[in-house]
Amino acid sequence: MRAVVRDRYGSPDVLRLEEIGRPVAGDDEVLVRVRAAAVNSADCKLMRGEPSLVRLMGYGVFKPKQRILGRDFAGRVEAVGRNVGNFRPGDEVFGETAGGAFAEYVSVREGALGPKPENLTFEQAAAVPLAGSTALQGLRDRGGVRPGQRVLVNGASGGVGTFAVQIAKALGAEVTGVCSARNAELVRSLGADRVVDYATEDFTRSGRRYDLVLDVAGSRSLRALRSVLDPGGTLVLCSGEGGRRIGPMGHIVGALALSLFVGQSLRPLAAKTTAESLAALRELVESGKVVPAVDRTYPLSEAPEAMRYLEEEHARAKIVITV
Repeated sequence: MRAVVRDRYGSPDVLRLEEIGRPVAGDDEVLVRVRAAAVNSADCKLMRGEPSLVRLMGYGVFKPKQRILGRDFAGRVEAVGRNVGNFRPGDEVFGETAGGAFAEYVSVREGALGPKPENLTFEQAAAVPLAGSTALQGLRDRGGVRPGQRVLVNGASGGVGTFAVQIAKALGAEVTGVCSARNAELVRSLGADRVVDYATEDFTRSGRRYDLVLDVAGSRSLRALRSVLDPGGTLVLCSGEGGRRIGPMGHIVGALALSLFVGQSLRPLAAKTTAESLAALRELVESGKVVPAVDRTYPLSEAPEAMRYLEEEHARAKIVITV
């Protein structure tokens, strides 16, 4: 099969298209013929091996153990393991893998897979799993959003942010989105009640207060983010930004420690795509309440360009690779 591989950490230049052996589904796994795969900021970090801490977490200290990047995908079931009961060859599916989606085939555990929403193309469906699950779990599970609450999404035009705006509206919240001026119309079209251009307005000094702040951008300090929360409000940190050595860990540890002494809830989020989250997202999509926003698509052979665009051009919404 064709796959985009790398044997060292570095820029998109380390990626190359190569013919390799096709994976085989284990007893509890499903082999999927990939039709589309989404590019995430996590892929860029793993490509470069940054922050350095991730290399010590099983990804390879000096060179990557996982040759193929890519987590989100959509495609058709090719084969199933003997313990798999919910899928069969020919089923259209979407889901997330720990790595390997930038290829013609990927083998994935059954619990990280779901039936593809019927009203989406493969390209749209591939954009959903990781970003959609992060937004859903940040708002619903960690944030406990209720109808009528005021929600601010910092980083509203990115992959997670575009889902967060729509999901918050679907849950009945009043939504403010923070993004650049060039993306303001996109965020409004997704349902935001108010859009703030971060280049011309500092939302932390506007005097407005929110029940929940979902921080996707990772661009503001804990002190600044807390300043826009109601006294009993909730801050959910789902950004992976941070220093080159330990990444967001300093931010996360600071939030957990500070939570012990303040009335506000400061909650880091480590999202995990599950069968339940995929089912919930599929219901939101098929009901028309959530529509994946795709910025650009690239063929598999141009995966390095897709990664470069995400890193350098501050891409809005999702970038998708077609296979």
